[in-house]
Amino acid sequence: MFDIRIYPDEALKSKAQKVEEFNQELVDLVNGMFETMYKRGGVGLAANQVGVLKRVLILDLKAGTEEQGKNPIVLVNPEIVASEGEVVKEEGCLSLPGLYRKVKRAQWVKVKAQNLDGEEIEIEGEGLLARALQHEIDHLNGVVFIDRLSPLQKRLALEKFKKLKRNYLRKLAAEGK
Repeated sequence: MFDIRIYPDEALKSKAQKVEEFNQELVDLVNGMFETMYKRGGVGLAANQVGVLKRVLILDLKAGTEEQGKNPIVLVNPEIVASEGEVVKEEGCLSLPGLYRKVKRAQWVKVKAQNLDGEEIEIEGEGLLARALQHEIDHLNGVVFIDRLSPLQKRLALEKFKKLKRNYLRKLAAEGK
C-alpha cells in the first residue's frame, strides 16, 4: 500500500512520464495502487497521487460495493482523443480529502491507452466513467480538480481545505500512519 499525496504536494503538480517498460514493476505499482484506492474509498487513482510520476491510472466505479474488483480498469499512457457534450457535477479527490466542488467536464470521452502488456486499447465512457477518466488523466498532467475552478472558487475551496486537511492529518496520525 502507498501513502496518498495530499495537496499541494509537488507530485500532484508534476506531469507524469510515459511508461516505456511493461514489466513486473509496473504490475506491482498497479496492484499497490488498487490496494491504496480501495483502502481510502476512492473509485480512481493516478500514479502521481502515490508519488510515482508515471502515466498510469486505475479505475473501479464499483469500488465499495459487492462488485468491487470485478471490472477494474488499468490504463497506461492514456490520452483523450475525442470528447463531446458538457456537464457540471460535484467531484472529490483522494488528494484533497473531504473537499467537493462542482466541475465542468465533457459528458463523453474516448481514450486511447495501453494495457499492462503494452497492447493498445481504447475505452469510451459517458457519465461517471467519462468524469473519472478526465479527472485521473488531469492528474497525470499535473492538474487537480480545483485548478478547473474560477480563481474565486479555487481560493474559497483552498480556504476550506486548510481546515479539512488538519482534521484529515489528525485522523491519519490517530490511525498510526
